[in-house]
Amino acid sequence: MKQVSYEELRRGIELFNRGEFFEAHEVLEDVWRTAPTEHKRFLQGLVQLAVAFHHHSTGNLTGMRSVLERGMNNLAGHTNDFYGLNLKPLIPSLTEWRKAREKGEMLPAPKIELRS
Repeated sequence: MKQVSYEELRRGIELFNRGEFFEAHEVLEDVWRTAPTEHKRFLQGLVQLAVAFHHHSTGNLTGMRSVLERGMNNLAGHTNDFYGLNLKPLIPSLTEWRKAREKGEMLPAPKIELRS
């Protein structure tokens, strides 16, 4: 049976939280590829967040918007502690970030909280 590498998932989240979005995308995509089918949508959402913020960092705002929306949709509905991630503040912080960006304001990229 396929299993998720929690060590690699944690590494991908840490890269994301440091703003190393391309690298986070690479690591999280490897986690997604080996995940059980029932977890792929959630993990794809994390990959898409990394891709969206990478697009933002390179000035590709159109790409950022569409991938961010898909990522948020793929994360919606998962329990607060899925894979040991504290998701409760994530979607609201992404929504706040997106609204600020649409107004031309800049906020720091949201962080994905890891539970100990």
